[in-house]
Amino acid sequence: MINASELKLTAVSPDVRRVAAQAVVIAVAQDKQGPRLLDSPLPKAETAALQDSLASLGVTGATDQVLRLPATDSLKAGVLVLSGVGRVEGSTPDAETLRRAAGSAARQLAGLSKVVFAFPTPTVELAAAVAEGIALGAYTYSNHRSKAPEKGPLTEGVVATAASAHKELPAALRRAAVVGRAVRGVRDLVNTAPNDLYPESFASEARNAVKPFPLKVTVLDDKRLEKDGYGGLMGVGKGSARPPRLVKIEYTPAKAARHLALVGKGITFDTGGISLKPPANMHHMKSDMAGAATVLGTILAIAELGLPVRTTAWLCLAENMPGGNAARPGDVFTMFGGKTVEILNTDAEGRLVMADGLVAASADKPDVVIDIATLTGAQMVALGRRTSGIMGEETVRDALVEAAAVSGESVWAMPLPEELRASLDSTVADLANAGDRNGGMMTAAVFLQEFVGEVDGNKIPWAHIDIAGPAFNDVAAYGYVPKDGTGSGLRTLVAYAERLAGK
Repeated sequence: MINASELKLTAVSPDVRRVAAQAVVIAVAQDKQGPRLLDSPLPKAETAALQDSLASLGVTGATDQVLRLPATDSLKAGVLVLSGVGRVEGSTPDAETLRRAAGSAARQLAGLSKVVFAFPTPTVELAAAVAEGIALGAYTYSNHRSKAPEKGPLTEGVVATAASAHKELPAALRRAAVVGRAVRGVRDLVNTAPNDLYPESFASEARNAVKPFPLKVTVLDDKRLEKDGYGGLMGVGKGSARPPRLVKIEYTPAKAARHLALVGKGITFDTGGISLKPPANMHHMKSDMAGAATVLGTILAIAELGLPVRTTAWLCLAENMPGGNAARPGDVFTMFGGKTVEILNTDAEGRLVMADGLVAASADKPDVVIDIATLTGAQMVALGRRTSGIMGEETVRDALVEAAAVSGESVWAMPLPEELRASLDSTVADLANAGDRNGGMMTAAVFLQEFVGEVDGNKIPWAHIDIAGPAFNDVAAYGYVPKDGTGSGLRTLVAYAERLAGK
């Protein structure tokens, strides 16, 4: 399920003329006056000739435009690649612009093995952004193909940078490789067919994935979940022949100052249950476990990076099917911890398994709880396909927004309006699983907030990330984002963990 594909990332000085590779990539900006080469490594005469030819070659410098040309005699590469970075002020693009351009080139150069990226990268930060873009863009998914594709992903990316001798660059390249590998692993899980990825097999995959790292895994099967009163997981999962699982993964480094709990929604397929979804595009619902995959990938990256932050990941795994034993609208679930929930809509199932996970995570008394889920279609109505919504306690929410900005992921802080809680009132239970559809993304977060625990009478700092749109790209690939599974949210969570670690 998780492909063990590797990508080598190295760095060289900006003089790439003696570096043997299949291709050298140069950045091109889009200006009002026309396309403009950025920081060309070619000799002056060749640079001038290429610059004068850009317009006639059809080069615009637009984002995602990647054009291959025969390499000049000054390069030990067979191909010269021009990668558009879009509109840029000055001579050096920002980190995310470089990350996207490098990712777009790496994605579109599938089939090549070694490529040099000669982008303007005077600092370690910018060189790391290019490396991360390569690591994110060099991805293909072929696990279900009968034959391996002719064009596999790029296997070696070389960053040409003025910071090549900087003492901090090796660590930055290693981080890019680790994060990129973790994101690609999330994509693999999201892209896996639901007949192969279901609660039990997902739990087994988690066991296998953690083996190289100092991580402890505990899997609660359906018998244990029933015995311990996990009413959300059992209630959602009982319509399927494949019973639910709750996976707990623990990372406990020495001298950890903070404890971070991560809770991920893992609905391995969502039919909507009795409240059946329309058939159009239902096959995309294999991606409804992206939150759990992201949580798994995040704790793997945290452990591999050796961050001094105690981290506990909870994977809430169930399959929402309309079998003969499926939950009905009108049923009342008793959740883990004792609260009761009236089911008004069986397609509002993610919040039920997450509620069990939040209660379980709170029992460990962590310093911070963050949950991530493909929770609501309302997220896409409010913020579109590419921007995640973040809600919760303001200090955690705002820190996550800052971490996302550093990571280059698009998020937006949303409030938790007090008036939405009344819409979740039930006449027969403590609360209902559906409320006001207006502001439905926030209503779902208000529901989750009810299950976040307290320590010494104070609510545990908590935030919720809704990645319903960003987790799965059902349109054309762009930048470093492929079609289908994206791995959205992982980079933000890793950056947040680094913040907790003081890095």
